[in-house]
Amino acid sequence: MVAAVHHISLSSLHRLFQGEDLPVAAWIRHQRLERARRDLTDPALRHETIHEIAARWGFSRAADFTRAFRTHYGMPPRDCRHRAFGLQVETHC
Repeated sequence: MVAAVHHISLSSLHRLFQGEDLPVAAWIRHQRLERARRDLTDPALRHETIHEIAARWGFSRAADFTRAFRTHYGMPPRDCRHRAFGLQVETHC
């Protein structure tokens, strides 16, 4: 889809990313997660639910978003948000 939107071939898109650390799909996923993290920690967006933010960045299933976020940042999105706003993070045993 990215290649089509930019009117280039798929092989051209992959060639553009040859020198990068991440393949195209991983780079896009990283960007989506980073933007979601930014929104989760933005005080102006504090009223939005985690699921609303996740959906904005293309994560339609909450479980998929939480799993990807935890893998990438080492904590679930809820904990990230709580820490950003100085709220106590619950610990589970």
